[in-house]
Order: sequence, then structure tokens, then C-alpha cells
Amino acid sequence: MIRRTLALLAALVLALGAAAADGPGYTYHATGKGASYQSESLTYEIEMGMLSGTKVYVIRLWMQEPGKQILKAAAPWHERIYKAESLAGKLKKAALIVNASGFVSPLYPWIPETYPGTSEDYYYTPLGSLTITNGELYRNLEGVPYTGLTLEADGLHMYIAEDNETVLAHEPTQTWSFYEKCPLILDGESILDRDWDFAKRKAIRTIIASLDANNFVLLIVTSLHGLPLAVCTDFLLGEFRPDWAFNLDGGPSTAFFRRLKGKKTAKLIYGAGQRIVDVMGFAELEK
Repeated sequence: MIRRTLALLAALVLALGAAAADGPGYTYHATGKGASYQSESLTYEIEMGMLSGTKVYVIRLWMQEPGKQILKAAAPWHERIYKAESLAGKLKKAALIVNASGFVSPLYPWIPETYPGTSEDYYYTPLGSLTITNGELYRNLEGVPYTGLTLEADGLHMYIAEDNETVLAHEPTQTWSFYEKCPLILDGESILDRDWDFAKRKAIRTIIASLDANNFVLLIVTSLHGLPLAVCTDFLLGEFRPDWAFNLDGGPSTAFFRRLKGKKTAKLIYGAGQRIVDVMGFAELEK
């Protein structure tokens, strides 16, 4: 009888463990509504929440024509990086602004193994084999496929190890990039390398996910404790099932601004005021 009871208990524990394994890899509850913005061509709503014990901002964003409404401001090429507030100030018409590309500096000198050259060759420039800002091509590394985001006439796109010439054929006007493994989701499925050391670290994050051509979600992970990319990926899949998601630069580079209608200055909602290489902004459609 005792053996039978123990066997039943063991089976129950295994069943519960299997159920837990099949469940979401995160916990989340909303803690309140932040600011919202509504216009004919741009709307967003900011929700504050606790994701696996860490404070986050979840921003639902809609744009009528993203190809015309997503903006970029960048620090001078290969010269120096700018404070986030300075770059945000360049996007006078943007209602929402976040930090974007990862970069190499004397403080963070590491570059992907596939890149030719030395760290010094890439100081104060975005990572990635292509760099385009406002239609001007700054970098095109032959033989190094492009992984990152592009803004094209029909909107925002994510590329994974794509031939540069194929990307350029779509005539992108902007690019944003980070490490080669930063694509998190593709076609509604996780593609995250969960054994990647960078992905396993708990860190402050800035992630953008595309639900469709017009609807996006921004996930801003705060706190010095931060979250691993696996938790962020599981959350986005569990709550939104996006078409794709990309991890932008984070950590001390994280910066998140909003600008009230009619105001010249963008207000910093979260960030440490660090120097960064570029930002991504979202503006109303110009009439």
C-alpha cells in the first residue's frame, strides 16, 4: 500500500513537472496604464507591468504608414557617440523615441568574429554589415551578411544573415542592428539561441516586435537585475504572437522618450542618460 502511494505521488510530481514545462516561461501582471497618444495616423498606449519580478513597459503602437513615420537620428559617423537626449532632440516630430543600434566603443570593444578589421575600425558606429542613415550608405561590408532592421517604403523589416545586395535592392532608407543573434522571433516562432551567453544574462532590454505591417509592440525591461532574453521572448510569444521580434541595444544604453503634442522637448520616461549611437522614432504622418 505504501509503495503504491509513493508511486502515485511520484507520478503526480512528474505530471505537475511536465505541466509546468509546457506552461509559459514567465509570469506577468499589469500594474497600471501609463500615457497614451491618439491621432489619425499614430496611436500608442503604454502599460506598466511586472514581468517575472521585473518592472517593464509594454507599448502597443499603431502607425498608418510606417515607411513614412519611422525616423532615425544618429551620432556623427565614426567620431563620437551622443547623449540619448541629444539624439531624441533631433527628431522634432517624433511622439515616441527609443534607443536602437548596438555599437562598439573603448568601453564595449567587442565585435562579431565575422567582421574584418579591429575594434578601432568600428568605434562609434552601429554594429552590422550595413549602415544607412536617412538614405546615405555609410557601411557595406562585402561578404558579411546583414542581420538587423531596415526601413523601406512599405515599412519596417527584419533580415537574418541576408546578402547585402539583396537588402540594398529593396532601397532601405534606414538601418538598425546589433549582434547577429538578436533576432528573437520569426514567423511567430522563437529562433532565440538559448545557449548564447548574452541571451542568458539578466539585463535591461529594448525589444521591438511586429504584429503586422502597421502594429508593433515595444518591450522596455527596466531594473539593474533585468531579464534574460528567453523570458522576454516567451512573454512576447505568449501574449502577442508577433511575426518577428528583434532585440535592440539595451543595458545602460536604454532610453525611452515621449513627446506631448505641441511640445519641443521629448520627456525621458526611462533611461540613464548614457551616450548612444542612434535612436528610432515614431511620428505622425505628415499631411
